[in-house]
Amino acid sequence: MQEQLKLIVSGPVGAGKTTFIKSISEIDTVDTDVKASEDLGKEFTTVAMDYGLLTLDGIPLHIYGTPGQDRFDFMWDVLCKGALGLLLLVRGDKLADFPKSRNILDFITSRISVPFLVGVTHFDSENCWDITAIADFFDLEDWQVIGINATKDNDCLGMVACILELIIQADEIKENSNSTDENYEFVENSSKGLSENYNPQF
Repeated sequence: MQEQLKLIVSGPVGAGKTTFIKSISEIDTVDTDVKASEDLGKEFTTVAMDYGLLTLDGIPLHIYGTPGQDRFDFMWDVLCKGALGLLLLVRGDKLADFPKSRNILDFITSRISVPFLVGVTHFDSENCWDITAIADFFDLEDWQVIGINATKDNDCLGMVACILELIIQADEIKENSNSTDENYEFVENSSKGLSENYNPQF
């Protein structure tokens, strides 16, 4: 039986998770947005999850977005089970959210060992931090941090392509999961196809 291919999109409130998933999902996304009960800088916020679907090479890729508030961190545990990769989004022009983003990254990666990338939204803002500075804050290499516009499907698909390539390289994913060889052949072919069409506009 084909194992479910699952990606997690996480990050603090307002990082662009819902927008990211809506940009690439081929179905109407499932969301659990409710009116914010406190000042979060936005009218509505996710309290359980976002869900989108992207079919690649005939195989469904399930994309789950986590709530941004840490009081819903129990959902981070629930949603991350069985995930093959993590995309952490952070607003590059909102320095106050960096520690929150780091806490989310540490929380999730302490529970699941999967490849991950950091996507920097609002990358075109004049107040956006430099990619190298953001990578330094997260103790990452520059290549692990990617500037994106979450409203552009091309940028979002590019991040998906990159994480799929990392999944291929992660030997522990194949060793510690029940994924079949066909799954990995699909991932490889899909990531190549996405990479060929990836032309980010900053």
